[in-house]
Parts: sequence; C-alpha cells; structure tokens
Amino acid sequence: MAKSLAASNKVMKNYLSELLTEEAPELEKKETKTVSKVADVIENNALETLLQNVNAELDIASNKVSTDKGLAQQESLKDKKAQPRQAEAALTTHKSSGDFIAKTPKNYRQGNFQALFFDVAGLTIAVPLIELGGIHKVTKTTSLMGKPDWFQGVMLHRDEKINVVDTALWVMPEKCDEALKSSLNYQYVIMLSDSRWGLMAEHLVDTVILKQDEVKWLDSPSKRPWLAGLVKDRMCALLDVDSLITLLNEGSGINQHD
Repeated sequence: MAKSLAASNKVMKNYLSELLTEEAPELEKKETKTVSKVADVIENNALETLLQNVNAELDIASNKVSTDKGLAQQESLKDKKAQPRQAEAALTTHKSSGDFIAKTPKNYRQGNFQALFFDVAGLTIAVPLIELGGIHKVTKTTSLMGKPDWFQGVMLHRDEKINVVDTALWVMPEKCDEALKSSLNYQYVIMLSDSRWGLMAEHLVDTVILKQDEVKWLDSPSKRPWLAGLVKDRMCALLDVDSLITLLNEGSGINQHD
C-alpha cells in the first residue's frame, strides 16, 4: 500500500510536466516547479485570513459590477430615447452569433490581474479572481444516481444547492487510483463564477497579482478548452472558467467524451 502510494505521488509530480510539454512545446526545457509544499506550512489562521480576504474582495467586485451595470442601463436608456431606431440590426447580429462570448475579450486579458492558487493531490491550479464566485468549507455532500464519477454530489450552503466536483478525478482521471483517492483531504469548494459548480480543493495556497507576460496564453483552438493558459514561474494551469462551466453543464469530463 505504501509503495503504491509513493508511486502515485511520483506520477502526480510528473503530470503537469506532461501537460505543459503537450500544450506548449517551447516550455519543455523549463524545470518543473511545484508549490504544493507551500500549502503544508500555511497556518490555519493564515488560511482563514486568505479565505476571508478572497470572499471580501469578491463581494466588493460584485457590488461594483452591479453599480456599473446600473449606470450602463441608464446610459443605454438615454441613448434609446435619443436614437430610438438606430443600430437595431447591429445589436441583433452582435449577440446572435454563437461565438459572441469567444469574441469578447476577458477582463483579465488586459493588464495585471489577481489569481487564486489552490492545490489538489500535489497539482497546483490557478483561477482568475474575477471569475471566482466564492469559497466555502466542505460540508456533507449528497450523491446523485446517474452522474459521472467526478460528480461528488450536491452540497447545501445557506439553502443554495452546489454541484461539487471531485477535482482530482475530473482533471486527471487516469491518475486517480485507489491509493490517491484515499489520500485526498478536500477542505474547500472553489465556486466558479455565478454558476452552481464548485471545485474541491485540498489547500488554498495564496493569491497573486499576475502580469500578462507571466502567463503562456493558449489562444489557438485546444483540445483542453478549460485551460486558459500556463503560469510560467509556477508551471501550473490557469483555468478558463467559462469553458469549464460549459463542459460541466454538458456532463463532460476532461477528455470530453464521458
């Protein structure tokens, strides 16, 4: 058992290196770095502070978005009154095409942006803070029949039903043997935008302000649409939250043929 677990850990350390080599060949000579050890030395109080700070920042961002939307709606009404018949056709085609979202640039693709780093089974993952819906402590989940293996179950938080994803099983199903599964210690649920989907995390590592050139962006079509890019110095995946939510809604796993 111990020998099997040690072998699994070794495989896990090489997993992201394989991912980077496959998606970005020009980075294959970089030394693979892992920051999973950082989480092991973070005190409980520091974790609680990080959790509170992230949720507080999300609340502030949410209030700002609501205010901005209100102002935008007021300006839109003024424009409509002044020019009631203008640009009707343009407005229809602007949003009617199926790739409207893809053509709309992400806010975090302009200038510096904050990202939250968390880890699962020794694999570090980053998510843009602006696309976080919140962070919750893991509580009891209720499994549902007919769902994929990676669907951990439904968790209640303040009367809201959250669809919880076993992140390790979704991201690396081929690596998740029994030894790895039994070693997982999920503590948090990372909410994806304003959806009801949440990814399970073992540790919250930290939040970091990233510059555009610190990320290897994957702009070309990829067989991993959930992958927005690669954070170079940490050699970890940066999630494309919108694409990930789409896959989860479809019931698709990482290989998209579940």
